[in-house]
Amino acid sequence: MKDILMVGIGGFAGSALRYAISRAMLPLAAMSHFPWHSLLVNVVGSLLIGALVACRLTGHWYYLAVIGFCGGFATFSMFSLEMFKMIRLGYTSGAILYLVVSIALSLLAVAGGFFLITKYN
Repeated sequence: MKDILMVGIGGFAGSALRYAISRAMLPLAAMSHFPWHSLLVNVVGSLLIGALVACRLTGHWYYLAVIGFCGGFATFSMFSLEMFKMIRLGYTSGAILYLVVSIALSLLAVAGGFFLITKYN
């Protein structure tokens, strides 16, 4: 039962931070028709999850940070919604760019976070 509570606390914190970042970056996203806020959050979330996994967190800390916080902060469902919106509005080239850049940067960020922690730990 404590694990569920830890996931909930972490998820709340991650979701709230994601919302705050999205709100702050909304003018840029609206002006450029590109989801900069989601790209930033997903890349930072990927870096963070790579680093947290390298820390070998266990038990409640794993549920709080990795599953809860990162799960609420960087979500694939929001990425998918942003892609859908862009395609639906006719920004197909932007959607393809977002797809490629998001996947490439997120994979590099996970690896970077993991290797930074394992190198200095």
